[in-house]
Amino acid sequence: MRLLDRLHRWTGGLIGLLLALLGLSGAVLVHKDAWVMLPHARDAQLWDTQAIAAGVERIMADPATRPRSIIFATRDFGLNRLSYAGDAGAYSDQAGTIVTRWDSQWQRPEIWLFDFHHHLFAGDTGETVIGIAAVCGLFFVISGTILWWRTRKTFAFRLLPKRLSRPAIVRHHRDLGVVAAPLLALSLVTGSILVFQPLAGIFLGPSAPAQIKVALKPPAPRKAVLADHPDWTRMIHTARSLYPDAEFRILSLPRNDNGLISLRMRQPDEWIPNGRTTLWFAADSGALVRTRDARALPRAVKAYNALYPLHAAKIGGLPYRLVMTVSGLALALLGSLAVWSFWFRGGLKVPAQPPRATKVSQGLKRPA
Repeated sequence: MRLLDRLHRWTGGLIGLLLALLGLSGAVLVHKDAWVMLPHARDAQLWDTQAIAAGVERIMADPATRPRSIIFATRDFGLNRLSYAGDAGAYSDQAGTIVTRWDSQWQRPEIWLFDFHHHLFAGDTGETVIGIAAVCGLFFVISGTILWWRTRKTFAFRLLPKRLSRPAIVRHHRDLGVVAAPLLALSLVTGSILVFQPLAGIFLGPSAPAQIKVALKPPAPRKAVLADHPDWTRMIHTARSLYPDAEFRILSLPRNDNGLISLRMRQPDEWIPNGRTTLWFAADSGALVRTRDARALPRAVKAYNALYPLHAAKIGGLPYRLVMTVSGLALALLGSLAVWSFWFRGGLKVPAQPPRATKVSQGLKRPA
């Protein structure tokens, strides 16, 4: 227990602040659609196929200025998001009219906050660091619960410590941590698997990582150059005819000369917000090359696809968003106070153990 306690304190002191910032940013991001205030952001989501096709045609009309991708509007957010080279982007209404543009992610708080929470502004390296922090956070939840068990009879729940002394912070940390443990475990497990896909084998079965890799692999690249004016309307109507109940989610131009335009759709029974139902079209002719129906994916892959919506509160509406907000705020509070108590309130010192009484000392203390 002494070694476990020391590992718990030292690891928390070293990465507690990072976990706190990830928890706080996550709590803010789950409500992103509500606090982005722009014209037409509250418009109802379009379902008319011809209207959607007309909007795409308008956005993609000029080959010199067309975006690399379109993320279509949702039920909760009525704007399309367009991505250009670098960090540039724009929001358009669903008719294709640009509402606002930006040349850098720093001009849009929801975008740089998302980049911080997912990548620490450092791309794949930052994502790996976040995954390691999530695994460490899961260790905190397990070890903290074990350490709490010894003092369970003194449990007293409070949102904030009585004072900023180390004993008060430690007691608050211990009791708040065990209450928040199930929510923290959910956030940390889902987050770590999303970063380190092989961990899916622990929670979803040994064959899950291989099934995920095969099922989500895109088709082989084709030698095709993007036409100046692809028939976007034809692609949209083809997708709607194949999946009449699905919503359009992401239209992406070919990347790395793969010669394929991809169109992701979300069917009613898919949890993942951007769906895994995908159609690929030849970049030169617009002909349909391949489709992937998310309903036919293996069970382990469907379970993996459910991790992100669970992590980012993309299901369950406002009640579940509030639940994950509590999880993020609890992580922010636990992590920040852990760092404060460790570095500034004597947490570096190992608690002194009372000396054992020897037979000689016991004999000296006996009354004559």
